[in-house]
Amino acid sequence: MSNVNPMPKEEGLDHTLSFAREGYMYIPNRRHSFNSNIFETRLLGKKAICMGGKEAAELFYDNEKFMRQGAAPNRVLQTLFGAKGVQTLDGTEHKHRKEMFMSLMSHERIEQLIILLRKEWESTVTRWEGMNEVVLYEEVKEILCRVACEWAGVPIQEDEIKSRSKEFGSLFESVAAIGPNHWLGRTARNNIEKWIIGLVEEVRNQELESTENTALHQFSWHRDLEGNLLDAEVAAVEVVNIIRPIIAISIFINFTALAIHQFPEAKAKLQSSGEKYTEMFIQEVRRFYPFFPLVAARVKKDFIWNGYTFDAGTLTLLDLYGTNHDPTIWDNPGLFNPDRFSEWEGSPFSFIPQGGGDYLTGHRCAGEWITVEVMKAVVDQLINRMEYNVPEQDLSFSLVSMPSMPASKFVINHVKST
Repeated sequence: MSNVNPMPKEEGLDHTLSFAREGYMYIPNRRHSFNSNIFETRLLGKKAICMGGKEAAELFYDNEKFMRQGAAPNRVLQTLFGAKGVQTLDGTEHKHRKEMFMSLMSHERIEQLIILLRKEWESTVTRWEGMNEVVLYEEVKEILCRVACEWAGVPIQEDEIKSRSKEFGSLFESVAAIGPNHWLGRTARNNIEKWIIGLVEEVRNQELESTENTALHQFSWHRDLEGNLLDAEVAAVEVVNIIRPIIAISIFINFTALAIHQFPEAKAKLQSSGEKYTEMFIQEVRRFYPFFPLVAARVKKDFIWNGYTFDAGTLTLLDLYGTNHDPTIWDNPGLFNPDRFSEWEGSPFSFIPQGGGDYLTGHRCAGEWITVEVMKAVVDQLINRMEYNVPEQDLSFSLVSMPSMPASKFVINHVKST
């Protein structure tokens, strides 16, 4: 099999260091320099295909052409995903496991989560009123840790909240780290899984009473396609895969607060407009600011697309950040403009901050609805239910550090509930 067209190729033995230096912009920079939405490179000593844009995203989420098994590096499994989690599965096994997650995403269950969030946020604001300064990112991680654990049916003591929120945070904060920070993430993963494995076993031994419609209960009793209970270790990984992404919304919330501060015209519209503008604002936060830079898969079988050959087994990376800033998709993508979503058609392949494609049969994040509803609730709190000052601080954010967030983690003071 030969190329109809030669794929643009980055010359050199390996470009892993370039990726580390350029972060979110590694793929977009080369898409621009090659004037191509697809190119070949070498990462971690092996051939890789990088691509971005709407058509590339549609291809990437074709389950007949790509698989997730073996795509995530071991360092990602040891921190972000965990071993044998839903993100690593394909085919009917993936669909069956994904249905387990989607069963928790009903309107009623999400509303229960938001009720817990509002109650916890309002209680925390009372505590903030007595503090000289509030580091919003760290405080929100603790809020979301309490809320996510309670919603998931995971019992947690008050004196555990700070340490557990740091451990959960380390899972996504260390995903691109090297050296000590990476090992902190691995240690956190081991500690959390050991804790949750114990809870799964207690549920199965009827030593811990669990509420039927919670993640801990559902995942503890979930059976695979052969009718067997999941290994306790795998069930624990999946419980973590419910809690961790909810806590990771703290990154989006940090950028939400930043946008409210830096774009006063948007803040004024949030104060005077209804829910429609709030949702437009939230979607623009998710599009405009960096979250995760890319997702990975492997070619399932040899095929040719747009004249380019894809060989089975080849690592393929989809550019999330670059697709959300693609000028062929978005008008003036470097401008923060919530109004762009007033007539947005909702393509599952052009707006992909948390992946693309279909929720149930594909690999789009099952918790995306939760992300949007949590952010809406937080906007309401920040705009309508509290007052605060934003002192001088470093609000810049890096497109190299992954995940990115404001350098100061957004500090506020003189907090008062209204």
